[in-house]
Amino acid sequence: MLLLPKPLNKVLSLRATRSMYFFSWRGCGSATLFNLILIYGVSVSQVDALPHQIEAVYHYMLKSPNIRFLLADDPGAGKTIMAGLLLKELKYRGLVNRVLIIVPGHLKDQWLREMKERFQESFLIVDRGVVNASWGQNIWIERHQIITSLDFAKQEDVMFALKDSSWDLVIVDEAHKMSAYRYGEKISKTARYQFGELISQITKYLIFLTATPHRGDPENFRLFLDLLQPGFFANTEMLAASIQSKDNPLFLRRLKEDLKGFDSTPLFPPRQVETVKYRLSDAEKMLYNAVTEYVEQNFNKALQKEKRNVAFALTILQRRLASSVRAVRKSLERRRSRLEDLYKKGQLLQEVGYTEEYLEDLEENQRWQKEEELLEKLTSAETLEELKLEIDKLAELVLLAREVEKQEIETKLNRLREVIEHARLRETGAKILIFTESRDTLEYLAEKIGKKWGYTVATIHGGMGMDARIKAEHEFKNRAQVMVATEAAGEGINLQFCWLMVNYDIPWNPNRLEQRMGRIHRYGQQHEVHIYNLVAVDTREGKILEKLFEKLNRMKEHLGSDRVFDVIGDILPGTSLKDLILEAIANRRTMEDILAEMERIPDAEAVQRVREATMEALATRHIDLSRIQRSDRQRGTPAVSGGQGRPAHGGGGPAPS
Repeated sequence: MLLLPKPLNKVLSLRATRSMYFFSWRGCGSATLFNLILIYGVSVSQVDALPHQIEAVYHYMLKSPNIRFLLADDPGAGKTIMAGLLLKELKYRGLVNRVLIIVPGHLKDQWLREMKERFQESFLIVDRGVVNASWGQNIWIERHQIITSLDFAKQEDVMFALKDSSWDLVIVDEAHKMSAYRYGEKISKTARYQFGELISQITKYLIFLTATPHRGDPENFRLFLDLLQPGFFANTEMLAASIQSKDNPLFLRRLKEDLKGFDSTPLFPPRQVETVKYRLSDAEKMLYNAVTEYVEQNFNKALQKEKRNVAFALTILQRRLASSVRAVRKSLERRRSRLEDLYKKGQLLQEVGYTEEYLEDLEENQRWQKEEELLEKLTSAETLEELKLEIDKLAELVLLAREVEKQEIETKLNRLREVIEHARLRETGAKILIFTESRDTLEYLAEKIGKKWGYTVATIHGGMGMDARIKAEHEFKNRAQVMVATEAAGEGINLQFCWLMVNYDIPWNPNRLEQRMGRIHRYGQQHEVHIYNLVAVDTREGKILEKLFEKLNRMKEHLGSDRVFDVIGDILPGTSLKDLILEAIANRRTMEDILAEMERIPDAEAVQRVREATMEALATRHIDLSRIQRSDRQRGTPAVSGGQGRPAHGGGGPAPS
């Protein structure tokens, strides 16, 4: 009698309860046993793996004797799912016990949820509070399954403690953040890259996840791969030859338009992105010009005095201005109040040590707190007399904002109402997701849409814990017609039962635009997705955004794909969207110059940049569906795609990368 390990007995018992796989005991030879073991991870997890996911885990990563691999599929392919399946398989084989997952700070809770719900794996999130509470012991040695953030773990004292630990498997999400660059003969390594070198030394198996591995820089990409297998490619020529021959054992990349289900239908339905333009009313334009002039003067003054934190604080105010009258009014009130407190105490606070990179990695609620601290406290004033003048100016702006808000003539809000009414939510049963960057704007929209317009509204924001966000997700799915959300809903929330989305605010970090779209444009979406971007064409930032979206639409036609939205940052010539907007806000260059620069690169050349940035050359365009189906037939497991958390009962899709 053949004795099976206990976990495999559990797999066999799943015959009556799992829809995707069942097993026949008759004729169970060693080959059949191998096949049964092979799919253990799929069978005991709350996922119905898709063809490209099975191919990545079972036909690429697990076939390598030394699993150190870069998984670089397009956004939405479910790289977290593939990492989880690999973890289960390696655990089942007895090869993995100690697991470390390293992620951007704002994704810690998402990974915790995915590992628990989908793979029944419990992890401990380790941050500064946990380390301090574990005084006298090395938490990195004591605990076997840990999730931590990259920017916490790269700190000197944390790396010192990590040096004494060893791991069987390390998974790094958004791994491209660990970057190094060559300047002539010199290699410049970021602190994150140096952390990557340490991690490479203290783990047996190493998995990198990212949808943007190198952004068209071959040497940067070679150095990145050096973290996986030091010295594997001695130079970029060897790397290029490997890419050309498509025989690279270190990485796999598939493009979303090539991803299909078991029935060969595309996983991603079409996506239409439309710019909804509007112009400010006279009263709104007066407020916009007054606040922008205040920002411009104090921004330039701060830069002249090399007070970069003060300049950054003022850009936060400009973003609030672009968000809503409510948001800018409340921000102006808070700033005036805090500066008055400083004035009464005879103080000038001009530096708070937060960098933009540091804030970008924080969870949303923490980022809000730090941004408010910057916005409310920092000033370019160097004397109390200058501070008093600034307070008086803020008082004028507060009065102006209150007057505009009282008139209830916000053009942007009216355009939103037109979009919602055009969707005919009450008649069609459709739902609409609205994104904003500001908590104040979120509350304002929920109030207008719910109390004034009579729609049922759910909200998600960074001040909510993961349980509250999940509850709001269910509320939106089962009852609410409208979801108003901040960036917190762009992380770990799956809303593919909704196919209409409005970007009420356009983020200056264009990567967030694709993250937002990915909440509804993902596996399991049954409808063509429609995205509406609200843009004020008579504001400084609005003119730049209007030009950008026009260029993106032309490039989409040339490319035949909407992948242009995945890599907006790589289309602009040698600068970032945020930098262009700041140049306009600071009035350092004319708007004509800035818009002309955006058009300087011909569309055809820009399309080539997109191809390079999305690594088309690296992509494996063909997924061997017949091989996967053949393997299923051999082990008596019909390939029925019920969907990852999306069978007949609906639910979520693959976890985001």
